[in-house]
This record gives sequence, structure tokens and C-alpha cells, in this order.
Amino acid sequence: MARINIKCENGIVIEYKAYKVALDSIIVPRNSIIFISHAHMDHIPNSINEARVITSNETAFLTKMKGINLGNTREVLDGFELIDSGHILGAKGLLINGDIFYTGDIVGRARGFLPKGKGVKCKVLIIESTYGKECFTFPPLVKILDEVNQLIANLFSKGVPVVLMGYPLGKAQILSYLFSNWDPLYIHGAVERMNKAYMELGIDLPNKFKSYSEAMEKGCLNRKPWVLISPLYNGRSKFIQSLKKNYGAVTIAFTGWAIKPHYRYAMSVDYAFPLSDHCDFEDLIRIVRECDPEKIYTIHGYASEFALYLKKLGFDAEPLLNFQDSILNYVKDE
Repeated sequence: MARINIKCENGIVIEYKAYKVALDSIIVPRNSIIFISHAHMDHIPNSINEARVITSNETAFLTKMKGINLGNTREVLDGFELIDSGHILGAKGLLINGDIFYTGDIVGRARGFLPKGKGVKCKVLIIESTYGKECFTFPPLVKILDEVNQLIANLFSKGVPVVLMGYPLGKAQILSYLFSNWDPLYIHGAVERMNKAYMELGIDLPNKFKSYSEAMEKGCLNRKPWVLISPLYNGRSKFIQSLKKNYGAVTIAFTGWAIKPHYRYAMSVDYAFPLSDHCDFEDLIRIVRECDPEKIYTIHGYASEFALYLKKLGFDAEPLLNFQDSILNYVKDE
């Protein structure tokens, strides 16, 4: 039996056979291989040093756009396979030696130009469980698009401008793609930088976007209505308050947490829709069944609740919550 040691501190570190792999770890142990699943800052280590870094070329590029050079990264290394996770552009999971699959942040449905994440057969599965409760079941994308477009059309008929808000790397590019039919369409500077990076990587985002800052300086925003794609701000922020005071703008937030009725009030936004960059509960179950593992570890979000549900389905599952464990009898040597 091959022995696997898993440590969960500031990320996950796996020791298996000849491998020592840090999975999205903020602090990286010496002499380890670093895997970076995607370019969000909470998945980037504090220091790379001379470690071997496995990540997608897109992740390396987007991270560099944020001012962090990952060095000589690689997509291919013996014993390791990158698997599409669909979370943002370039996001990947990691299959180690055909035995251990780490999903990273994974999404269960295609959105615009991004494919859905894939499960792969494995013996040990480490799966994110951000929305690992039954209440997190998201409606189909087509339903969300229909409702949002109807809402924008109704507001436009009254001359009311609209602010579409999502995380500036990932969600905002999806919003840019899905709602590009509206005109005039302005874009916040933080989103604009990431949109340009996506386009450099070959994503066909419309180039009709106009700079929000330039539009404000030239007084274009006074000619209402319009749509602005912006980072996700609390409605009480100075930025949003100024848009409401000066232009009467209505805010629409996009996040999986919008499935909770109180989210809109907690964030002080006018509308919220559950368009997510993560799996909902049903998609998480589907990924698990596709992987058909002997052992499952759940991480992030509702890790304990999801592990308990999987146990009821007959899986050997438990949450990975800042502990050190040794997995025995799960992975056999070939």
C-alpha cells in the first residue's frame, strides 16, 4: 500500500511516493512542487523561490498581469495531469499519478466561453465544497440571462442606468461576454485590465467597451441609460453611493451567495442573481460520482456538511480542516 500524508495549513501539502506537492498553498514547504490552480490571489504562494511550478499558461500570464512572476512554469510534468475546472480562464485541477485528484475551485456548468469542470476517475478525491449544502441549487444560465435582460430592458425604458457587478477577474469577463449586446456599455478600470488580458489570451470578448473613467470625465454618463460592468462593491461603498446619487444607477450583483434571500440586504444591492464560478450542490454530487473515489476529502465552505451528506450516500468522506492525516489502504501500488 502506498502511503499518503496530507497536511492542511495555509493550503494543502501532499506527500505521496516520490512527490511532495503544495496545492494552492500560501506558504510553500521547501523541496516541494507547487501547483497553482488559477490566478486568484488567495491561491498564489507568498514566495516561489526555486520550486517547480505546475500551472496553466493562462494562469501564469494572468498572474504576471497582476505583477507576480511565477518563473519558469510548466503545464506538463511526469506523473501530473492538468484537468479543466472551468472556474476562470486557465483554471485547472490536478491529477497526481492517476490516483489523487484535487479539483481546485471547480464549476459544474458551461458559461459563455468557459467549459464546465470535469471529474476524473481517481482513488482519492480532494474536492472544494464552497456550496456544499442542498439549499445551493442554481437555476439554469439561460433563465438567469432572460431575467436579467428583461430587468435591464425595463430599467432602460425608464432611462435608468445599470451597474453589473462581479469579481474583476473571472466573473466580470463572463458578464462582459454575456451582456455585450447592451449599448452604451462602460467598463471599470479594474475589469478593463483583465478583459484586455483575456483578449490577449485569445478570448473573443467584444471590443465595444468604453472606459468608465473617460466617460465620467467627458460627461457621457449624464446621457442615460447605460450599463457599467464593475467589480463587486457593497452598496454602501463611496463608489456605488456616488453612482446612485449622481446618476440614479441600479445595482445588480452576481454570485452564488445570491441564492440566500438575505444576501441582497447584507450587501445593500438592488438585485442579486446566483451566477457562480463554483459548482452548486447538485453539480458537486455529479463530480463526485464521475470520480467514483475510494476516499473523499472536502475543503472550503460547507466542507463538514458536504462530507456528512456524502457519507449518507455511501462514500467514505470527511472534511479536511487544518489537520495532518495519513491515508492508508486507499491507494495501491501498481
